[in-house]
Amino acid sequence: MNAKTANERIIFGLKVKQLRQEQKLSFADLSKSSGMSLSYLNEIEKGKKFPKADKVRNLAKALGTNAKDLTNGELGRNLAPVTQLLQSNFLNELPLELFGIELGKVAEIIAQAPVRVGAFISTLLELSRSYALREENFYFAALRSYLELNDNYFPELERAVDEFSDKYDLPDVRPVPPRILAGLLEDRFDYKILPNGLDEHPELAIFRSVYVPKGRKLLLNGSLTPRQRGFQFGKELGFNQLNLTERANTSSLVRSRVFEEVLNHSKATYFSAALHVPLQPFVSSIRDLFDQETWSASAVENIMQRFNATPEMFYQRLTNVLPQFFGLKELFFLRFMHTPATDGFSIDKELHLHRRHQPHENGLFEHYCRRWVSVHLLEEMKDSKAGEMRISAQRSQYFGTEDEYLCLTLARSGYPDPSRNVSLTIGLLVNDKLRETIRWADDPAISRRVVNTTCERCPIMDCKERATEPVIVQKREQYSRVKKALRDL
Repeated sequence: MNAKTANERIIFGLKVKQLRQEQKLSFADLSKSSGMSLSYLNEIEKGKKFPKADKVRNLAKALGTNAKDLTNGELGRNLAPVTQLLQSNFLNELPLELFGIELGKVAEIIAQAPVRVGAFISTLLELSRSYALREENFYFAALRSYLELNDNYFPELERAVDEFSDKYDLPDVRPVPPRILAGLLEDRFDYKILPNGLDEHPELAIFRSVYVPKGRKLLLNGSLTPRQRGFQFGKELGFNQLNLTERANTSSLVRSRVFEEVLNHSKATYFSAALHVPLQPFVSSIRDLFDQETWSASAVENIMQRFNATPEMFYQRLTNVLPQFFGLKELFFLRFMHTPATDGFSIDKELHLHRRHQPHENGLFEHYCRRWVSVHLLEEMKDSKAGEMRISAQRSQYFGTEDEYLCLTLARSGYPDPSRNVSLTIGLLVNDKLRETIRWADDPAISRRVVNTTCERCPIMDCKERATEPVIVQKREQYSRVKKALRDL
């Protein structure tokens, strides 16, 4: 019999265990009737071994069945969710190795309590269907966990950028002109760059670039600024320098086939940000910013101009260096999108280091707290001209908790198209380490607000910014009254 996959071994082991238990056979009973050792049978049921054809026949006979039925991969109705999970190849697509988890260990858990695990899996699948979750939702969640476990700092990628810069003799002064990066792509990696390549495809206007493997063509959106072009060139150089062959061909991920695409896209993005905003000069600039006596939005803008960095590049590098070089480990990052025409707000990117912090994405279509600096800056920019930018700071005290964050927010209009605006926020937990590191953390010029998560869940009754009624709070209060009435009875 050919070598079996891990999933085939798991299903076979579960079926053996299921039949053995149905016939009320102990391991000793099955060992005696099949001629197999207790340890070998245990390995089979754990999904670690798959016997040869002659032993399968002996085992089938001992279990009161035949070899064909024993190996058909059907586990019965109560274990159908387990079969569905294993046959979907989903476990193989999960990046278990990133978290030090062996597939065999997962199989062992399933084998120990298949019915309970089956019910749990069935629940997860039902929830995923109810909330329209796809595989890439799991991939992005796994990526966030991976970044958070590493404090979003990867020295091997920093070294790769340094090696690339030395190899191609890039100038020490940043920014590196886009034409130099474009020249490297064309001369060293045989790219053909089409500056307005996407203009003939209006349906692809949502992308900044599309890579066409055939002919190694890079089609650019004609509306990109020089900084945006440079960043796209940096990502393409990252894919090549890091030998990342499993990749998406669009500048932003639409739908990923495998986790490697998501991970490699993150690596190439990191590479480009580090290429444009080199580590040590950036750390020095942030240290100078933190040593100032008072908060200054213009000082933040000056750093961005020094490195010719887009807001995304600037915030990417902040999340890289703050935990590693400043000891500010408890932080979050949020990117908000706002469509003024519908007044809809959504979070399309977030990161939480060292714990899940109070402000976070809510997938229940609730109204985010309008007191958040991330939100009210966007509200102020409803009628702004495309490209207008505002920078602000806020001390956000979360209602009913001791958590307070120093939030640094940049909002920009006309992104990624004229009908949408974006805000980027990094929040730093206010504690002794923060005050020791950032001299202006207690600057009275920084506004202070009591905030909450969403309007639906907020009991602050005198909130002038409230966007809707606190329906979740009202339901909880009603339930509390019902419980009290039942206790009184």
